Amino acid sequence: MVRYAKRMEQLTNSDIGDLLKLIARPDIISFAGGLPAAELFPVDQLRQACDAVMEEMGKVACQYSSTEGFPALREKIAERMKAKNNIETDADHILVTSGSQQGLDFSARVFVDKGDVILMESPSYLGAINAFKACEPTFMEVPTDEDGMVMEELEKILATTPNVKMIYVIPDFQNPTGRTWTLERRHKFMEIINKYEIPVIEDNPYGELRFENENMPALKSLDTKGLVVFLGTFSKILVPGYRLGWVCASDEILSMFNFIKQGADLQTPTVTQLEANKYMEMFDLDKHVDTIRELYKHRRDVMMKTMEETFPKEAKFTHPDGGLFTWIELPEYIDTRKMALQCLEKKVAYVPGGSFFPNGGHENCFRMNYSCMPDDKIVEGVKAIAEVIKANLK
Repeated sequence: MVRYAKRMEQLTNSDIGDLLKLIARPDIISFAGGLPAAELFPVDQLRQACDAVMEEMGKVACQYSSTEGFPALREKIAERMKAKNNIETDADHILVTSGSQQGLDFSARVFVDKGDVILMESPSYLGAINAFKACEPTFMEVPTDEDGMVMEELEKILATTPNVKMIYVIPDFQNPTGRTWTLERRHKFMEIINKYEIPVIEDNPYGELRFENENMPALKSLDTKGLVVFLGTFSKILVPGYRLGWVCASDEILSMFNFIKQGADLQTPTVTQLEANKYMEMFDLDKHVDTIRELYKHRRDVMMKTMEETFPKEAKFTHPDGGLFTWIELPEYIDTRKMALQCLEKKVAYVPGGSFFPNGGHENCFRMNYSCMPDDKIVEGVKAIAEVIKANLK
């Protein structure tokens, strides 16, 4: 009889994994995954970058390279973090990862032993929850409101809870709610973190996708003690298929991530690193991101307008200033897992909300993505969901 490690009992297939399978069906209007708009992928430009890489340094691209990542790419990442996030860093403090999801996996493995406490926003990204579960932690949820994590609740938890090893947050256009922390919350958070000296994982996949209002400083830019680990990615601003992310951290912490990386896969693929680097040398990534923002803002507006016109007053939803998602809360007696099956009968998909809470519950919520469906499908899908919600109201 095959016996598995006990940690495998902690792992279950995620709702996103199941629902992403539906996207392959052309008859499904999917608001489920956090997929970028494929029609905006700069395929022709990437082909030119790929050709240039193979012509100029094909043997290097096909060979092993350093665990830390291609130096020129790390330099560009550091420059971009300064320009976009006001983070003072350099290539020596960057580790290139196989997507930011690998950074999440490494974070738990670096900081957390079985039974240690991880603090997360309530709700939070289910991909992070699943990544952390392998280390068998205890999850504690910190309440949130429209302005982000509630600092008074965070300090209460830290003052009364032993063995908190890590705090995971998404301050900008949070997944799943789309909310963004205020400047006041960010400063208060760092004040609390400096007091308790707890490592922070700042996940920032959506930070460049702001549609309106002013950029907020990254927590890492306010970090004076080297406690914040910043995770970035090219998945939402270039292409997800390259699986290129990065970790930015202090010397000691980054060295731990490097050790884990060496044991996990030795390095992120050389060829994708070189192609992304060459793309940024040959073309204007900022201009490309501007195009992405313009389309996503438009699609968000279409979704918001249709929800405002068709959803019943009992449905409360967020109006994000950027990112990919909106979050819907329904009366507590409605089970959005059951409702999801009813929506699938109408060929519309979303992600039920319970999976975004590490300790369960909250089955009256769900997440919707607006980035990858055209206008007519957004309108059709939202109207179908509105009909199902109304049919479930008492």
